[in-house]
Amino acid sequence: MGTRKEVHIVPNKKRGGWDTKNNNAERASKHFDTKQEAMIWGRTSAMNKGAELIPHKKDGKIQNPNSYGNDPCPPKDKN
Repeated sequence: MGTRKEVHIVPNKKRGGWDTKNNNAERASKHFDTKQEAMIWGRTSAMNKGAELIPHKKDGKIQNPNSYGNDPCPPKDKN
């Protein structure tokens, strides 16, 4: 089984603003002035790739990830 596809929304400490990055990438896929813009682009990218969207807070901690693909832990309730 390969590595899980992920799109991270992370703060850019050098330039300010927010970056979208694929898992294990050194460089950002795209840079945005606001987190909201990065989230919109990142969500679309994650949906297209069937990936996990992982937003981070300014301190780097993970905040409310969403799966748009093959979730290894789907919710048990189907409602």
